[in-house]
Amino acid sequence: MIVLSHEAMREIDQRTIAQGTPSEVLMARAAQGVVDQITARFPALTQERVAVVCGKGNNGGDGLIVARLLKQAGVATSLWPEAAQPTIVVDAVLGIGLKGPARGEPLEQIRWINRARQAGAKVVAVDVPSGLGSGGEHVEADCTVTFAALKPVHVLPPWCEACGEVIVADIGTLPCSSDLHLLDPPVLPPRARNSHKGDFGHVLVVGGAPGKTGAAQMTGLAALRAGAGLVTVTCSLTAVPELMTCPLAEPLPVEGKTILAVGPGLGLEHTELVRHLYATSPLPMVIDADGLNSLAGWALPEPPAPRILTPHPGEFRRLRPGAALDGEARVDHAREFAQSHQVTLVLKGFRTLIAHPDGQVHINPTGSPAMAKAGSGDILTGLIAGFYAQQASPESMHAAVWLHGRCGELGAAHWTDRCLLATDLLTFLPQAIRSAT
Repeated sequence: MIVLSHEAMREIDQRTIAQGTPSEVLMARAAQGVVDQITARFPALTQERVAVVCGKGNNGGDGLIVARLLKQAGVATSLWPEAAQPTIVVDAVLGIGLKGPARGEPLEQIRWINRARQAGAKVVAVDVPSGLGSGGEHVEADCTVTFAALKPVHVLPPWCEACGEVIVADIGTLPCSSDLHLLDPPVLPPRARNSHKGDFGHVLVVGGAPGKTGAAQMTGLAALRAGAGLVTVTCSLTAVPELMTCPLAEPLPVEGKTILAVGPGLGLEHTELVRHLYATSPLPMVIDADGLNSLAGWALPEPPAPRILTPHPGEFRRLRPGAALDGEARVDHAREFAQSHQVTLVLKGFRTLIAHPDGQVHINPTGSPAMAKAGSGDILTGLIAGFYAQQASPESMHAAVWLHGRCGELGAAHWTDRCLLATDLLTFLPQAIRSAT
């Protein structure tokens, strides 16, 4: 699903109007989209008391039409500040074009809406919660109805938390494209009945130095659970009988392998090995943890094969000192890094980003705070390597990231946000896969 910048959305509106759709028609369609969602969310709508709070711009125009449509449907509807103790508030104060914090009457309207919500009213925002992304006070919404496409404030932290459920209403604008997307649930191809393990790749996990073997084993187990046919880890011993082992020593047994997963539990004493593999190996590589730390401060050469880097924010700042990782700046830094080094960057965290060398960036909507625990990144590395071993494509990386987050959601529902372990994520992988199809 595409995500459009505010400027791109305005351009699409202008092109649509220029090709014969009057702005009044677009506004009417937008208002009807809001009313449709209110009707769907509140089945006993005629028993509700609705306050529509309108500003002076196009957003306010949408709100006035919403109020008229609701009144025509027999709903008790009033315009701010007439309303007393509303049960539903429609926020139509400010749209996406706000520059700087709200002031004056719009600020008072924002505060009134939030007070009404604190008193129990449900807030439905038109296009975007008023004031959001402006650096000042903003509306906290239970639901946001936007038009044509998602906007960055709907999907990127910290703003997305204020939007509630986001619905995209089609108002008949022209088709559009973007280099920013929200990940959709993956569709995994079925396996042929005559398949064998050799069809699904062989992952070599390079890691698991003494005292850190658990990280490499978790990565290997995740690759197997993802469906890789064979997995070898550079550990002398493993508690997972399905994993093969080999020494963590040069030369590594790369012959016959499909992809390398480098870094989980590796330690920094193998920095030169990591850099040599990065610069010379013809195999795709997923690089995490100490693999990433080994690359920090080094001028990354042009890679001879796909390189997938999976840093958390701290690791990314070591790779790119001074990078700002809030809001759209996080997207810009991820995209620039991926393009300049011709790598795929999986920037982990709340709303993980996947930035590709061609400039396309995907935002992952799945995940849970329950995943903030040691080992979760090792599991993700294994899932990426395992899916990529079966199908070398961007879609395999997308599937791994989306399913990893979905496992976290399902695991949190079972184990709570505190009790989930990294290895528990894999217990929920079958359920996550089924929920995506």
